[in-house]
Amino acid sequence: MTKRFFISYSLITLFLLNSVVLFAQRENAFAQQWKIEDASHALQVIERTDTLELIVPDGLTMWYQQRLAGNYEVSYHICMVMQGGKYDRLSDLNCFWAANDPKYPDDLFARSQWRDGIFKNYNTLDLFYVGYGGNDNSTTRFRRYRGEYYGVADDKVKPLLKEYTDASHLLVPNQWYQIRIRVEKGITTYSVNGEELFRYVLTGDEGDGHFGLRLLQNHVLFTDFKVTTL
Repeated sequence: MTKRFFISYSLITLFLLNSVVLFAQRENAFAQQWKIEDASHALQVIERTDTLELIVPDGLTMWYQQRLAGNYEVSYHICMVMQGGKYDRLSDLNCFWAANDPKYPDDLFARSQWRDGIFKNYNTLDLFYVGYGGNDNSTTRFRRYRGEYYGVADDKVKPLLKEYTDASHLLVPNQWYQIRIRVEKGITTYSVNGEELFRYVLTGDEGDGHFGLRLLQNHVLFTDFKVTTL
């Protein structure tokens, strides 16, 4: 059975006030698991058995509500839909992890309504970021954000750690990708379809924090999301 949800501005307001109400009424656990920050206020979520179809008119961050700590793995399958739809755009299959707000270290969502899916507002956070097929599918980049430098300079807020520009590390339409993010024994890694693309040596507990799926003006299928303690 397919269920279609159109999240308007008024529903987003309700969602932020009570994260259970919106989707619990429709007998699914989406709102209990995910926190939406949507610049368009017009995100469409279509539930297809065990797969979410997301039609994203503008910037979207879909945060996993549970904060992750210690040794863990985040994995999921995701596909960029390219079938001629209005938002079928081959770009920006992105994600955040180990995200924290240095102003509110115990509550990432304290400024959720202010961030509102607007990309520059995420410069206030500490996190890791991969922009897979960013810049209209011309780059795949790995960055470490440091919110303490917000308002100083972008090169301090989010230095570029590594980049690919070759075709084998860019997006292919309608292809499924398995993403794996690991935080284990003082190292974090990001892998796609079994290939490790990025690696970073951690200091202390900087691998702890929230995971977020980050999209921009595109259309995806998202399934098999798992968090595993290692």
